Amino acid sequence: MARAVKNESLAERATPDELPEGWSTASLGDIAKAIQYGYTASAMQGRGPRFLRITDIQNGSVDWSTVPTCDITKADAEKYGLRSGDIVFARTGATTGKSFLIGECPIAVFASYLIRVRIDDSLCPEFLAAFFNTPQYWEFITENVAGNAQPNCNASKLAALPVPIAPAAEQARIVAKIDQLFTHVNASREHLAKVPKILKAFRQSVLAAACSGRLTEDWRDEHSEIETASSVLARIRRSHEQSRFNFGGQAADPTEGVHNLDGRDFPDSWCLADLKWLCTPGRPITYGILKPGPHYAGGVPYVRVADFPGNRLELAGVRRTSPEIAHTYRRSALKAGDVLLSIRGTVGRTCRVPEELGGANITQDTARISVHSEVNADYLEIYLQSPSVQQRFQAAMKGVAVRGVNIGDVRALQVALPPVQEQQEIVRRVRILFKLADEIEKRVEAATKRAGRITQAVLAKAFRGELVPTEAELARREGRTYEPASVLLERIKAERNIAVASRNGRIRRS
Repeated sequence: MARAVKNESLAERATPDELPEGWSTASLGDIAKAIQYGYTASAMQGRGPRFLRITDIQNGSVDWSTVPTCDITKADAEKYGLRSGDIVFARTGATTGKSFLIGECPIAVFASYLIRVRIDDSLCPEFLAAFFNTPQYWEFITENVAGNAQPNCNASKLAALPVPIAPAAEQARIVAKIDQLFTHVNASREHLAKVPKILKAFRQSVLAAACSGRLTEDWRDEHSEIETASSVLARIRRSHEQSRFNFGGQAADPTEGVHNLDGRDFPDSWCLADLKWLCTPGRPITYGILKPGPHYAGGVPYVRVADFPGNRLELAGVRRTSPEIAHTYRRSALKAGDVLLSIRGTVGRTCRVPEELGGANITQDTARISVHSEVNADYLEIYLQSPSVQQRFQAAMKGVAVRGVNIGDVRALQVALPPVQEQQEIVRRVRILFKLADEIEKRVEAATKRAGRITQAVLAKAFRGELVPTEAELARREGRTYEPASVLLERIKAERNIAVASRNGRIRRS
């Protein structure tokens, strides 16, 4: 029978300044029927119950169809069996403290790196599961469990966790409200999670349109009297002839079937040109240092593929080699404005050489492209990033341990070359569209962070007693009595004492 409570005394509250009226605090060990380590076995496929491990819990859910099974006796299957309402905790590793509420599940047991907590039947497991996602809970984990060199959580530490307990009816209303709000938040997060893929596809479409002539089709209609690309290419070729066709020495033959573009697929004012022709005479396409040696303080900087992830050069990680090694590979020395192309490992990344890296070098995993003065280097970099070129690079990949593109394939790469003025217009339009995509991406990132903060805000309000009217407030409003959490906890304690006494043989039952 519920006991009428108007105002709890300070003695009845564990934390009177923090808990809402009618709430109490109990240790997890006081409200759990059992806190138990999991079963030690090898995962297998086939017979036996599902064998839940830490790694099977991803993004707050479990795909039971992918959870392996294990060989276990009938007695142990009952001892370690999972049922709806159980809460399991990761007790070791990087995910120490992560919890998961078991819902509907097949016949399953839990592995030894998990701890199962079975809550007393008088409490709402969903209410407790919500608390295990709050900052208060994670603060406890950080301070008492996961702060060691080898993070681990044992049953004793977990049992000591202080847990705020609301009156039973209030627990149910809080859970219902959290579910309602989280449904909307999660739907928003799912929509936001799709945007990066959409933006990636958008950027690829822009590049494809830019490098095929579709992006500037209207511009060509208004600029039909400009010099064609073939005329520009003829002038470039003459400049190479005057420098005695120095294309960088021997290289493997281009891969058959890769360089097979047809000029008829491009606008009439465009032309196809091998990449080797579009370089500065005397500075052919080449790779860099084979063995740069250990970092040499004060030496010559050299750029690795790892230094330009996402097609953006990160100067902070650039290392240095000795002046002697750099001099040996002076053929691959850099100048500001050069285009760099990754050709081994992660193939197809590009970046531009900034002023501060003039005179620097590269490794054998990178090709230097010194762009001819009559070719827009920004356009060439856009072209190298286009889907068509990236696909041709993949088709030309060779090697086993480390796959890459031969320098001969880089030199033979066909470039769809527009007139100079159209190159400039393509660069302008691509930058505008990419800037738009970047702005959308930033907004999505900000919205995603806000959604995460909303989740924490909801949980914080829930355990401050602000998400729904407290049971004490409703009781006063409706002129009735209610059972505070302190009475609920006393009943749980009394029932547990009886059960313990019964197990110890102190009570005989007829």
